[in-house]
Amino acid sequence: RLAREAELPYALLGMVTDYDCWREEHAFVEVSEVIAQMARNGTVARATVEKFVALLPGTREASPLDTVLDYALITAPEARDPSALAKLDAVAGRVLDKAPQ
Repeated sequence: RLAREAELPYALLGMVTDYDCWREEHAFVEVSEVIAQMARNGTVARATVEKFVALLPGTREASPLDTVLDYALITAPEARDPSALAKLDAVAGRVLDKAPQ
């Protein structure tokens, strides 16, 4: 949700480390097994991202996501904290630049 609010396209990749927390009939696992699975997941995740990125086009088509913040700034201009605005510049600079100060 935060990525969307920052007008950033994103995808989610969820990976399992163990089953014992929700499968009562499944044997308990050791921390070492979870860590080993996390390492395998890291390898799979890196390979997945590399393959995904290779499939992306060189340019991205316009999307409604590009303007999500257009009407998000609701604080009255006179109540806006300049230091807070400076912190938001990285994710909301496009709308802050055209918003009344």
